[in-house]
Amino acid sequence: MIITRTLALGAITIALATGVAPFQAWAQDPQPSDMLLATLWTQRAVEYRGNAMTVYALGRLRLDQALADSKWTAAPVEQKGDFAALPPAIVLDIDETVLDNSLYQVWMMKNGKTFSTKTWNEFCDAQVSRAIPGAVEFTKYAESKGVKVFYITNRGAEVEKSTRENMEKLGFPMGGNVDTFLMQNEKPDWGSAKGTRRTVIAKDYRILLSFGDNFGDFDDRYRTSEAERLKAFDESKERWGREWLVIANPTYGSFDTAPFGHDFKKPAEEQRKAKWDVLEGWAGPK
Repeated sequence: MIITRTLALGAITIALATGVAPFQAWAQDPQPSDMLLATLWTQRAVEYRGNAMTVYALGRLRLDQALADSKWTAAPVEQKGDFAALPPAIVLDIDETVLDNSLYQVWMMKNGKTFSTKTWNEFCDAQVSRAIPGAVEFTKYAESKGVKVFYITNRGAEVEKSTRENMEKLGFPMGGNVDTFLMQNEKPDWGSAKGTRRTVIAKDYRILLSFGDNFGDFDDRYRTSEAERLKAFDESKERWGREWLVIANPTYGSFDTAPFGHDFKKPAEEQRKAKWDVLEGWAGPK
């Protein structure tokens, strides 16, 4: 009895100190969730770690190529005029690209919750996000090459301070005297589409590479129909794996919302049906 009580108290102490809740802290079994397998993969699979490290290893090779080619840019829409002489930069999304937020996904699943700005901001302020494997090492490599590292994120401006502190503790480059964190709604025209923020960077820097986990990290046409998304993707085929590098994220994103037209007002059952309706499957044995 004493041992059991001691273990329980120890678990609670760890939870309070780290913000990460152990299994014993949950009062009841969670309900079934569409996110279970995807979240399990991103948090526990060595294959996920290997995939992320592969992308960032490729990033080193592409970065060296880009530095040697003055015509190279990862911002074909935003990069204007004679940009060859501009200092080099790279642009990275934050969530699920350099920071792993699977702790928030698990909290939602175990508590039967869906995303809300209130709880998300509370999670950001807790500063418990972890680094995606390979991300810190790659960004430090870029910085060592004289490349400015920018972060374009759809985290709100209200959590910029806690986001910076979380990432600084993990060892990410902070930008020195340059503001390298471009948050959503930090300025009036900085909405969820990221093109306006890339344009700001492209005025003073040659953007060599872009990293993200969502189509919207590369192309503002991400919140369109599945057919339009595929068309936009095909139009930029030569950029994938060259200037545009993708970290796998099966837990959420515009791929998840495209089947139901990105209409979050639709009931969960209708959203799920829309996803089933677009899937193609085998007819089965004869």
